[in-house]
Amino acid sequence: MPPYEALYGRKCRTPLCWSEVGEIKLVGPEIVQQTEDKVSPWKKIMRFGQKGKLSPRFIGPYEILERIGPVAYKLALPPELEKFHNVFHVSMLRRYRSDPSHVLPVESIEVNPDLTYNEEPIRIEAREVKQLRNKRISLVKVLWRNHSGKEAT
Repeated sequence: MPPYEALYGRKCRTPLCWSEVGEIKLVGPEIVQQTEDKVSPWKKIMRFGQKGKLSPRFIGPYEILERIGPVAYKLALPPELEKFHNVFHVSMLRRYRSDPSHVLPVESIEVNPDLTYNEEPIRIEAREVKQLRNKRISLVKVLWRNHSGKEAT
């Protein structure tokens, strides 16, 4: 009798035996695969495009949207990273070093002598009418020239 069975009065349930009673018994590679799935579900998950020790320590760069607190920043993450919370502690961030390959071509913007420029609407994206108690307020979403679709207001 194994020591575990002598001490506890029942057989030891290893990860190999975690299947429910009455299920089909698995043999060979199926047992190994099922055990790996139960014991370490995150082991083979790819993080940031590569798996294992060679996964990058830092990814990005990403735009800082706002400062949340004295040591926390909210970042603009791409859709493929939507599972991650977008607020990070400064210890998890690294200063961006300029790289000429990161520069995106921008349409020429005419800047006034007082360093302002005129916003020009391109098209109306959406319309909506909000009904307050005794008022109706028209809301219009406008796409502006020299701005991306995410920056429509």
